[in-house]
Amino acid sequence: PDWSPDKAQQQMDQAITALGRDRIIGVYAANDGTAGGAIAAMKAAGITPLPPVTGQDAELAGIQRIIAGEQYMTVYKATKAETAAAADLAVQLLRGRTPVTGRTVNNGAADIPSILLQPITVTKDNIRDTVLADTFWTVRDICTPAYAQACAQAGLR
Repeated sequence: PDWSPDKAQQQMDQAITALGRDRIIGVYAANDGTAGGAIAAMKAAGITPLPPVTGQDAELAGIQRIIAGEQYMTVYKATKAETAAAADLAVQLLRGRTPVTGRTVNNGAADIPSILLQPITVTKDNIRDTVLADTFWTVRDICTPAYAQACAQAGLR
């Protein structure tokens, strides 16, 4: 509810109680904040090792949890590509043109002109080639003192 890490933690506490600590095989979280709440609940319950936990948005805390081995992956939507596509559409509209999108998506009521970009899965193995390469985050952002050892083990300097 409300994309709240605290509420996600409460829901994960309830899931652990209902299912049992040994029956959690993974967590598919809607974003990195809710992934953090689920991870906090599992750590508090003493679940080790943590099962795979997914997130979305490539939030700094999610990237740090990935480096630390607590979160398996996040979904990254390259903001540079999104910005370029949005700017191109805006220019077309300002010039009075019908935007060229290349495809349509039916929303159940109509075919909607759409530009769909490919989201990128970010794991410990490709942080350098994704969020660092795009300067979405820097090594300095990610590798704070609390994550220095994990960053060194991941080869991030």
